[in-house]
Amino acid sequence: MSSEAKLSAISADRATDAGAKTVFKVLLAISFCHLLNDTVQSLLPAIYPLLRDTFHLDFGQIGLISFTSTFTASLLQPLVGLYSDRHHKPYFLAIGMAITLIGLVTLSLAPSYATVLVAAALVGMGSSVFHPESSRVARMASGGQHGMAHRCSRSEATQDRHWGRCWRRLYCRAGNEASPGFRSWRCWG
Repeated sequence: MSSEAKLSAISADRATDAGAKTVFKVLLAISFCHLLNDTVQSLLPAIYPLLRDTFHLDFGQIGLISFTSTFTASLLQPLVGLYSDRHHKPYFLAIGMAITLIGLVTLSLAPSYATVLVAAALVGMGSSVFHPESSRVARMASGGQHGMAHRCSRSEATQDRHWGRCWRRLYCRAGNEASPGFRSWRCWG
């Protein structure tokens, strides 16, 4: 292929991409959901002191909580990504958020350390289901501006780690509540 043909093919691709419109409402919705999902994930480390005092945990057990959440998120996300690349499932966004919510509710009602581990695994699984599909939807809504769409859909990613700590500082008043689950639930707001 001659260099002129290559240049005309590139300009035709750009013209096609320029004709597509970026859907900012979708990008903002994905960004907000990403903020919520990762805020819940960052809430778990923020309440480690509450969990330590409630369940009399040592650092090894707290590390196992962190490992469980991170391991399930890191192990399942590539697998879910492979599946969703072949079988587009837009409802994975809602399923991922629902699994994360179930993990949060399980954490708030946890009567034992084993239940805390199950809740941490559910939060990790919810994240692993949500992220691959949110990237795909953001790319579809980009209108050809893939870098901008990726940045918009991930704009909260640098801040959401801090939101969990802020929620804990603002809303957790340990001491007067009847159960650790109630304290954990109050940490979320």
